[in-house]
Amino acid sequence: MLRAVKRVAIAALALIACGEDTPPALTFVAVTMNTGTSAGQAHNSPPDDGYDSDDADISDMYYGDGLAWVDAVDAATAFFAEVQPDIVGFQEIFYSGECANIPVEAHRKFVCEDWTAGDPTVAQVILGAGYQVACHLGKPDKCIGVRRAFGTIRGCDADLCLDGLDGAPVADCGSGSRVGRGVVDLADGSASITVVNLHGTSGLTEHDIGCRVQQYEQVFVDLDREPAANGAANLVLGDLNSDPGRFVGQEDSATRFADFAGDGKPFRFITDVGPDAEPSYQGALNIDHVVSDVFDGSCWTAGVTDGHPNVIEAVYFDHKPIVCTVAGDP
Repeated sequence: MLRAVKRVAIAALALIACGEDTPPALTFVAVTMNTGTSAGQAHNSPPDDGYDSDDADISDMYYGDGLAWVDAVDAATAFFAEVQPDIVGFQEIFYSGECANIPVEAHRKFVCEDWTAGDPTVAQVILGAGYQVACHLGKPDKCIGVRRAFGTIRGCDADLCLDGLDGAPVADCGSGSRVGRGVVDLADGSASITVVNLHGTSGLTEHDIGCRVQQYEQVFVDLDREPAANGAANLVLGDLNSDPGRFVGQEDSATRFADFAGDGKPFRFITDVGPDAEPSYQGALNIDHVVSDVFDGSCWTAGVTDGHPNVIEAVYFDHKPIVCTVAGDP
């Protein structure tokens, strides 16, 4: 009952944010979360959380710095049980199938310690029963999750569909697709939403920036002879690895993203954007975003927005998850 009351209250806030006097046809909760960590953080600093620089080195060497530390997985599970999102975009989430390739001595404290073939993936574990998960082409560490009571992922007939999202790699920008498109058919059959999960290439070299520009163009211009965001109602979410509110005119990929999203553009930011926006990354930047051509809404950031604590107090995640209540007529 408490969660139901919360959903009604959140929906009401969304209506206020959207300036609506009457309820829109659809209100739902969307989350984007880069669940990764990094060895460069102050892991030996308080609080004494059982995760230190040695563990961080193991994470970096064997787990790709994806969500794999058991305590953080447990904390993320509790977070999602409370939020109960309808749509989630994950970036840098460890794929448990890789446990078969990780030496036993690197298993302690991590999900591989108790893993056996056929077990649910980390994404499935933290979302829990009642969700579908589909992942990018060639990138099982990037996935979307959809609550079955809300909708189902078209073409995905199982709880987990690896390579279940449309995508294409960008030449010379790594393997697999960093852009994933899925169509979510609403449970009541009334409409569908095209969901695009984006994880831009990281880095500030000219090559890194050029890769991001091409990935953004996959989202808005051409993924497979049409944009990834090619539906009647589109929701684009993820880790841009650039800040389109602070770096426009200074960094080409930020400038390119702003060609498509912002005031007077085809897409609008649902997340906070601009030089004074609440930072979602390392206390300094807004590189995690949700945009849409149809939906509006309001968002909060765990560990940043007043009244919304961190997922875990330990020095682990380098991004903060963003939770948005989204409203509109698809």
